[in-house]
Amino acid sequence: MTQRIGRTKPVTTNRRARHDYEILESFEAGIVLIGAEIKAIREGQATFSDAYARPENGELWLHNAHISHYSAASPGTQHDPKRRRKLLMHKVQIRRLTKQVTERGLTIIPLKMYIKNHRAKLELGLAKGKKLHDKRRSIIDRAREREAQEALSRVRLPR
Repeated sequence: MTQRIGRTKPVTTNRRARHDYEILESFEAGIVLIGAEIKAIREGQATFSDAYARPENGELWLHNAHISHYSAASPGTQHDPKRRRKLLMHKVQIRRLTKQVTERGLTIIPLKMYIKNHRAKLELGLAKGKKLHDKRRSIIDRAREREAQEALSRVRLPR
């Protein structure tokens, strides 16, 4: 169930992103949509588990994001669900991201999609891939944190 926070309505999140990558920085980007894609997104018909963004010729493009067909659209107006989509950011931000991706070998991945003031927005993360031992360390750290919180909740404070 989605909940409204101010003027922002979350649509979908990439839950595997924080498991597979170490997020160094996050950015907000607009997304160029065609036809009934925005209506499909509002229905929650978007997923981007394997999606990534890539800078090409001074522009930023989203690859492998899947936006399903809108159920009420006519068959002639359907779009390719996996087509690449242009992302809207300031030129300075795109240049900076391009430099980081090419020089440091980082990846740009979508973290969250939401509706903000009637427009679809994407939260992108500049990420570094985790190795298997890093993933194990994250799981162990999360388990220890959870155990510590449980132990604190069991302790009764004197009055």
